[in-house]
Amino acid sequence: MDPIADALSFFRLSAGRWRSQRTSHHLLHRKAEAGGSLIEVVMVLASDPRLGAIAQLHGQDPATLVGGCQVRWSGSMAWDKAGEEHQGESLFGLIPTDHEGRQGLLLRDRGYAETAPVAGQFRLDDHANLWLTTSYETMDSVERFWFASPDIRLRSSTVEGLSNTASLCVETRLDASEAQSASPGAAAIPAPLGSLLGW
Repeated sequence: MDPIADALSFFRLSAGRWRSQRTSHHLLHRKAEAGGSLIEVVMVLASDPRLGAIAQLHGQDPATLVGGCQVRWSGSMAWDKAGEEHQGESLFGLIPTDHEGRQGLLLRDRGYAETAPVAGQFRLDDHANLWLTTSYETMDSVERFWFASPDIRLRSSTVEGLSNTASLCVETRLDASEAQSASPGAAAIPAPLGSLLGW
């Protein structure tokens, strides 16, 4: 792959529909939970009023936004109770704090570990790993994203606090025919290990 110049370029490479296979380790219970998901990433322009509203919600100047993305997901976990589902969407806005756009604020209308609006930090390191760090009221999360190829993305995450988990995802881009038949709002595609999880 060509070098990734900045965090927004990393998000552009992530645009599209993905099938994700995930393994989560629940450290307190000393058990692992496996699954998969359908994820859709759509780029959003900096001028989009939805991003401006998120910036204002977090007390930031909308003019400092460089863009963002909307993420939709559909899934469920192996330990879910009957009828429990994981479906939804989240909007992300990027505000760089350096001249290169490689680090800064990541604004979300809902969080990863909690559903309230949250602001975290992003950083694209010298090895093209995108790091997202977020502190919530009851826990902290660290996520690392990287590409093995243009159509294979990997993601690791740790959540520390009331719930201590470590997860690894392998995400494969859907081709045109698969993307037409699979969407995050549709019925989930059964994973080999029987569960689905979102972004």
